[in-house]
Amino acid sequence: MLVTLSACLLGFANGVRHALEPDHLAAVSTFVAGERSPRASVRYAAAWGAGHAAMLLVAGGALAAFRAELPAAASDAFELVVAVVLVALGVRGLAQAARGGRAGASFTHAHGALEHTHGGPPDHVHVNSWTLARLPFVIGLVHGLAGSGALAALVASHVSSTVVAISFIGIYGVGAAFGMAVLAGVLGWPLARLARAPRVMPVLLGVSACASLVVGVVWAVPILARLVA
Repeated sequence: MLVTLSACLLGFANGVRHALEPDHLAAVSTFVAGERSPRASVRYAAAWGAGHAAMLLVAGGALAAFRAELPAAASDAFELVVAVVLVALGVRGLAQAARGGRAGASFTHAHGALEHTHGGPPDHVHVNSWTLARLPFVIGLVHGLAGSGALAALVASHVSSTVVAISFIGIYGVGAAFGMAVLAGVLGWPLARLARAPRVMPVLLGVSACASLVVGVVWAVPILARLVA
């Protein structure tokens, strides 16, 4: 019991730290920058965290349970997908900044009995009274898949119990989601105030988009070098 509790606490703390890695921050910042609502920023971060945690638990948990290792080529391929996603988010952010921060034409659509109007693509779903941003959730899944192999290998090499290993991975994902949501909440309020200025919003979007592009390219270069070697 004490071992499991210690593993969970360690997993949570490491998950919070993991949320602050450059590729994660770059991806989530493209959604948070320019948001006029701090709550929306937290929702985006929480959606990313939910996807990240779900994939870590499924993929990483399976690898840990079977004491299997992800092939190096597969791990590199998943990391390359992350890099491509970061570049795509950067391009998306620059396009939105060029439009002056507007998400696109507004339209009315329904989720069951709920009907509302907003700009941009319908990239969210409703779960009862909760709103889940679809795109950040999917990107969280991609990040989770890319990191599942290394995490499972690390846990398997230090933990003999399968239950403890899977518990560690699950709490690790929860910690990452918590860390990202808290960071978005702390930064969301000042960013939301800045984003209310029409001239500032495109700048925020442009900066976050450029950061995502740079991180994506820097992330991809060594991976491509290994794949073609």
